[in-house]
This record gives sequence, structure tokens and C-alpha cells, in this order.
Amino acid sequence: MNKLTVQTTKMGSYPDQDVTFLLKDLSDITMEKSTMEREQAIQKGTHYSEMLPIEYKPTDEYMKLFYTSLEEAKHKVAVAVGIVAEQLVAERGFQTVLVSLARAGTPIGVLIKRYLSYKYDRELPHYSISIIRDRGIDENALQFILNQHPDSSITFIDGWTGKGAITKELTKSVAEFNASTGKNLSSELAVLADPGDCSSLFGTREDFLIPSACLNSTVSGLVSRTVLNNNWIHEGDFHGGKYYSELAAEDVSNLFVDTICTQYPLIATEVEDGLQDISKEDRKPKWKGLESIENIQRDYGIANSNLIKPGVGETTRVLLRRVPWKILVHPDAEMNLEHILILARDRGVPIEEYANMSYSCCGLIKPMEKES
Repeated sequence: MNKLTVQTTKMGSYPDQDVTFLLKDLSDITMEKSTMEREQAIQKGTHYSEMLPIEYKPTDEYMKLFYTSLEEAKHKVAVAVGIVAEQLVAERGFQTVLVSLARAGTPIGVLIKRYLSYKYDRELPHYSISIIRDRGIDENALQFILNQHPDSSITFIDGWTGKGAITKELTKSVAEFNASTGKNLSSELAVLADPGDCSSLFGTREDFLIPSACLNSTVSGLVSRTVLNNNWIHEGDFHGGKYYSELAAEDVSNLFVDTICTQYPLIATEVEDGLQDISKEDRKPKWKGLESIENIQRDYGIANSNLIKPGVGETTRVLLRRVPWKILVHPDAEMNLEHILILARDRGVPIEEYANMSYSCCGLIKPMEKES
């Protein structure tokens, strides 16, 4: 694996200094399916990574939701970035490479990189690579990074946790990579928000809306979800992705990052307070979210836990790009979930109060055999 033939390709709408995407460019290939086509294919056994959802131009309503949530949450997001970034420095120092998990992790990785540049005047390398549930991490991308930075550790970054599926996938994949290469990479995952209680490195465990969850490629550098399909990805390739340059007029990727960064001069005291609070906690993950999933599976007769998407971020995404069946809302959180309620009502999705979970809300995907 050390003799890689892969080439990096300029992808995405972020400045080169913010991030390098290690993805094979599949922009000229048509593989998009409608929401219903994808849902039917996935539930019949086709892996989600073999196709892509259609990337629509965001509606005015979604853009209004994004701008509103960005204004409301920019300070809170910046504080969470600062808290997780300071923990990274304390644990890893500056001899580490930031490796975001594409694509939800990419904006968060850019924010952490920019915070470290602002606070410490240090420019850490930052890459975005693919990890796919049940299929693992892109080992070619990992080896490429290690070849480029042989004396550095690697820090994996994602946006938020739900059930912890990606956390588990990362742990398994890194263990396999270490076993086959003799490396000793850490699989610890740094996240902005950890409502699933499955990460030891987090900015907050509060289940709140991170504005980048409102949109798809247009807040993630115009890059698609990652693709692993043998028709186009061959041995020695990076996992694939598409660059939707035709959506450039709708792109708010840099606006999102720039807006959060305006808060960095204002957050020092809150970051310090947050770090002190975390230092008093047992940061070891307790996986409280899994208990919630088991409760929901039992109470709603759902055999396949992949149809349960917990937390504000995942529920938002269910409403934007899957076929929702029901939205569960914790009674104590309803006042903070206006966007979830609006999206659900607009799509005619039933909303039910449900207190037996640790999340603010949860999206249930419609099983294709259910008619109600």
C-alpha cells in the first residue's frame, strides 16, 4: 500500500489552504436517484454508497432556515469549536494532521483549523476523506496522508454523533488498518456535538442544530456524499465524490465558516469555562443514545435500527433527503425545534411527543412495507 498511484484532484469550493479532498472525481458520471428510488433500493439491499441522492437547488425556505439558524447558533458553534480544538492541542499538540470525515465533518474540520490558526498562529494540514458505514475508511487516503506527513499523528473529525455508527466504523477500520500496516493510529473521533454520548473528544453533548445540517453540498464545499461503487472505484483509487460546480450560485460553504469565525475573538471566557466543566466530568462514552434507540425500536416495532436517525442534525437530514415516517420530539425540547416542526408539517410528516430518549428529537424513516 505504500506505493500509491493515486493523484489528488482539486475538488470543492473551499480555498486550497482550508482543506484538501482526497476523493476520486466522479463529477462526469450520472448516478443520482430520486429520494423514493434510493429509499427502495437501500431497503432492498443496495448499499447507500453505490448511488447518490439528487442534489437539488435549495429552496428559499431551506435557505431562510439556514440563515436564521446560522445567526442564532453562530456563537454557540464557535464556543464548541474552541472547546474541542483546545482539547486537541492539549492531547495531541501541533504535530497532528486534521482528517475530516467527508462530508459532514469537512466544515467542522475547516473551523477547527481556522481556530488553531487564529489562536495559536499554527497552520495544521487538513484533509477530508471518506468513511462508509459497513464498508470502512478509505485506506488509500490514510496511507497517502501518512506518506505526506510521516512524523505526525492523525486526528479524525466529524460534525456530530447520532447512534454512533460512524464512531464504531472508525474504531473497526482503524484497528484493521493498524493490524495490516503496523501503524498505531488513534481512532478517537473529535466531534463538535456528541448527543449520542459515544465520543470522548467533543465540544458539547447538547443536542442542538448545527446550521450546516440544514443543507447538503452547498454548505460542504459543493462536494457530494462519498461513493464506493466498483463500476467507478478500482483498486488503488480513493473513494469517489462529485463536485457540483453548477450549484456555485447557491454555495454558502465559505459564508458558513466565515460567519462562525467572526465569533472567535469573543469566546475565550466561555471556552475556558467549558473546558473546566469538561475536566470535572467522566468523558468516557456511556453510549446513552443506544438505550434510546432500543426503546424506540421496541415501542415502534422497528427491526432495522438504520431506519432510526436520532438527534437534531440527523432528524433534519431525514426531513431533507429521506422518506420520513414519523418525527419524535422530546416534550422538554419542543420550544427549540421550530425548524424541525416546520419541515415536518410542510412534508405532512406526523409529529409525536416521545420522552423515552436522550435526544431532543428523532427521525423515523418509513419502512417500505408499512403503509401507515
